[in-house]
This record gives sequence, C-alpha cells and structure tokens, in this order.
Amino acid sequence: MEIEQLRQLLELVSQGDLSVEAAQKELAAQVAVRVEGVTLDLDRQRRCGFPEVIFGENKAAETIASTMQAQRDHGQSSLATRVSADKAEIVMAMLEGVLYNKVARVLRWDLAGSQTISGRVLVISAGTSDLPVAAEAVETLIWMGVDYEFIEDVGVAGPHRLIEHVETLRSADVLIVVAGLEGALPSVVGGYVDCPVLAVPTSVGYSTAFGGVTALLGMLNSCASNVLVTNVDAGFKAAYNAGVMLRRLKGTES
Repeated sequence: MEIEQLRQLLELVSQGDLSVEAAQKELAAQVAVRVEGVTLDLDRQRRCGFPEVIFGENKAAETIASTMQAQRDHGQSSLATRVSADKAEIVMAMLEGVLYNKVARVLRWDLAGSQTISGRVLVISAGTSDLPVAAEAVETLIWMGVDYEFIEDVGVAGPHRLIEHVETLRSADVLIVVAGLEGALPSVVGGYVDCPVLAVPTSVGYSTAFGGVTALLGMLNSCASNVLVTNVDAGFKAAYNAGVMLRRLKGTES
C-alpha cells in the first residue's frame, strides 16, 4: 500500500467513517491475498522494489495463471520462471498478453508504463549450451526494466572471441557471466573490467562437472576480486541482483 493510500485510510478511521476492523481487513488485503493455495505477497514491491516472482516448477498451470491475474488486478507485473512449454501454453490461453520464452522457460506479463532502471547490464554466455540460463537472466532484466546487451559463445577455449568485445565489456555497469564445465570465464572477464561481475555456474558438462558443482567451486575461488557467484543455473538470481544494484545506485525513470 502506498503512503497516500495509507493516509487516506487512517483519515477515514479518525473521522469515524471507517471502523478499525474494516481498516484492518483493508490493510491485510493490500499486503497479501490467497490464490489457488498460494499466499501472494502484494507488499513485496513496496518493500523490495519489485513484485513477487513466481517459481513455476511443480506448480500447476492454473495456479500460475491465477497468481499472475491477481498481480495484474493489483497493478503489478508478473514474472514466472521454470515454466515448461506445456504449462505456458495453458497459461497463455487463459491470459491475454502473456509472453513466453521457450529457451528461458520464462513467462512474462508486462505493464504499460512500467519503470525503467538507469544503467546497462551485459550478459555473457560461455557456450550455446549455457543459453537457457543466460536467457533466463535476459528475461528477468527485461521484466525489471533494465537495459541490456547479450554476447554469446565467447568461452575460454577461443580467447580471441572475448577479446573482440573488451570495449563492450568495459562500457557496462554490471556484467553477468554464465558458464559451465570448469567455470573459468568470469575470472577472465573480471580481469578486464572495473565493475561487478555476477558469475553464474551452469550444470553443463560431463560427469566430473557434477551438475555444475565444479564450475561453482571454480568461480567461488576466483582470483578476480570483482567476481560474485550465484547458485548453479540461477540466471534469475544474477539478473535480479544486477537490477537491484543499478536501481540503488542509478535510480529509476518513469
């Protein structure tokens, strides 16, 4: 609930036009709402800057659709991650205007006139096998209103490919670097730039990659001081934090 709405509600109570009980119910309805077994946190946007994000894995398509509709009814945009193509088809049949990125497995329902965040994020993927995680990061940045650029397939096996983009790397405010296998790329990138590098290990690789654990440990032990590491395959988490950094440091535009 916005400050002005809260002030109006309190004035109604003070003037005797609204009971304390009714005001309590109104406040509760603005903070959270129950939808299809989900308690939707409507106050998340006020507290954290962005609405609650829906983790679509293991949720029914109808639950995802109902949650997104509830957000729209309260003037909020929607982002749902880890949504299969089958579920997405059902959701899009129920809600007009919802967009789906099959590679990222992300559903997005934008609001006209949403805020934009100043600054620019560069998303880099080491290989094409890392694209689903990088695409999840890109979809999250779009939802947050962050300007971005995407460079793909510049892994360390062909170092000349990355060197071609050094000036682009240096022009970004935050970098997101997505890599599997041994996870070396974020350290290399970190040595070229003076901004935060959010490293995202992926579960891409053969047996001793251990589902991304090898890349994760390699990134955690990076000798580049500006490298921070997310969980395995967490493109959303990297992008969200990149957006929060920019929002805090550079502000928003309507």
